[in-house]
Amino acid sequence: MSASDAAQLAQIETLRALGYVVVPDFLPAASLGTLNAVARTELATRKAPIELEADLQYPGAPPSRSAAGGQTVRRLLDVYARDPAFAAILTSDAIRAWMVAYFGESVLMSRAHHNCLMSKHPDYGSLTGWHRDSRYWSFARDDLVSVWLALGHETIANGALWFVPGSHAMEFSPERFDAARFFRSDRADNAGLLSTAVSPPLNAGDAVFFHSNTLHSAGRNRSDAVKFSLVSTYHAQSNLPTPGSRSASIPEVELG
Repeated sequence: MSASDAAQLAQIETLRALGYVVVPDFLPAASLGTLNAVARTELATRKAPIELEADLQYPGAPPSRSAAGGQTVRRLLDVYARDPAFAAILTSDAIRAWMVAYFGESVLMSRAHHNCLMSKHPDYGSLTGWHRDSRYWSFARDDLVSVWLALGHETIANGALWFVPGSHAMEFSPERFDAARFFRSDRADNAGLLSTAVSPPLNAGDAVFFHSNTLHSAGRNRSDAVKFSLVSTYHAQSNLPTPGSRSASIPEVELG
């Protein structure tokens, strides 16, 4: 077994154990400049489909589209179709090899879930509460893996991700979530679990692979610069979306 194969195997075992794993320097350094330039161009162009902070009304978001900061973009959607540079990264040989090693079979990238550029802004970038991504997803099995690609440094100060280690393997009763299926931080049992959360700092080019059932959240951006992250989701060929559901609403991308 090569050193790279051994490192990948160790990363996969960490994902299976913790529900997430950080893979340093996953993006080629030469691609970071291009990806950041495309991200800024796409943000300035504001081509549909986009998602505004005001539309979601998460904590810290502007109260309406007409309020101060009301036109702040939270996500540029369907980045696979936006620019070849994004599509090439999301379907790269590196991601394909990692996912095939994890799932043990051919893989697909979802275009209905994630497939976006997250643009967390200062002042109006909202807080994302604790949740599992699988809450609104419809697949044969809750076994999908998302990849979060940091296009710049990510820390608590600018709204980095938080994860609850091992939460992907835990079972929770419905009352531990609110009506929107966010994990309730006002419950003592939940608060105890959330106290174990960690926020791994990321350098530009680092990736986080995390399971669809891993509890995670993200804070507000307290810095003075927009933070960009590419996010995509993958699943095994045998784990198909439920027909007629949102998960099956857009043709998926075969990675082989």
